[in-house]
Order: sequence, then C-alpha cells, then structure tokens
Amino acid sequence: MLFRQAVLEGIAEGRITLAFRRWSRPSVKAGGAVRTAAGVVRIGALEVIELGDIAPADARKAGYDDRAALVRELGADGEKPLYRIALAGIEADRRVTLRTRAAFDAAGIAELEQRFARWEKARPGYFPAILKAIGDNPEVPAAVLAESLKVEKLRFKQDVRKLKELGLTESLATGYRLSVRGEAAIKRLGIRP
Repeated sequence: MLFRQAVLEGIAEGRITLAFRRWSRPSVKAGGAVRTAAGVVRIGALEVIELGDIAPADARKAGYDDRAALVRELGADGEKPLYRIALAGIEADRRVTLRTRAAFDAAGIAELEQRFARWEKARPGYFPAILKAIGDNPEVPAAVLAESLKVEKLRFKQDVRKLKELGLTESLATGYRLSVRGEAAIKRLGIRP
C-alpha cells in the first residue's frame, strides 16, 4: 500500500485517519502495518464497502477536500471491491533506530550468530558472506551480488531483508550498504578487520 508524502504527513499529524483503495484482494490486514519512507503506518479496521457508503466526513478523514474528489480518484472500476482502511497512526521504523546502534556486547553477537546458524543450516557462513559482499560492494545491484554468491536474485533479496530487519543493512537506489550496526557486526564476527 503506497501513500503520497502529503498523506504520510497528514497521518503523522493525526489529520488523516482513513484510506480507500480498490483491490482484487487487500494488500494489508487489520492490525498489520505498512513500512513507508516516513515510518510505519499502523492499520486498524479493514472493510469492504460500496462507493455510496463514503460520507463527506470520511473523505476529509482520508485527506480530500470533499467526497467528489475522493470518488474521482477511486474511479468507476466496479469490478474490484472498494476497501475502507482505518489508519491507526504512524510510528518510527525500528530498523532505522537499530542501524545507528553500533554497540554489540557478547550476548548480542552470540544472538546474531545463533540466528545466522538457524537461517543457514544448509549453507553455513552464507549470511556473513552476504554482509561481506555488501560491505565490499556498496551500491552494486542485487543481481550482481546474488551471482557472486551463487544464489538466485529473489532469494538473495529475501535474505538481505532479514539482515535489514536486524538493522545491519540499508537499501539504496541501486544496491545496498552496511549500516553502522552492520559494520560493527562484521568486525565483531571477524568477517573483516
């Protein structure tokens, strides 16, 4: 689910509390969250409605001047169900906070090593190899890095997302780079001096 910057600002300010989308099937679920450039948008209730169910107040809560503007944007595509999505606010993306934390104590490194061991039973050393490849080759496309590690690009990208969840990597316009935390991790793991 994508949001324009002005909508994200409205969510952060508490002015925008609803969204409307036409989907074949929803791309979010009630109680879930959507990561955006401005933070993590929390999703409240989600329900299928009819176009006629949209009240003028709902349009304003979705950031529109009036109901007509919202209806115009939604279009007349009656084949796809219309969803009313409650937005329960926005919060900081914890991955961004993690990226700046360079300190790893012995327990933190042990936890990281255990997690890698669980993830890489069939290929020991794979996740440290991803970190090294990214550290040695920032801004290199995923396809090139995946090929260097002899893994499919899709699989590689999924695995990099796991590292991103731990605050170890950052996505760039092209490729990736290690975060401050990722640099600290590879030093503590002995991957690079």
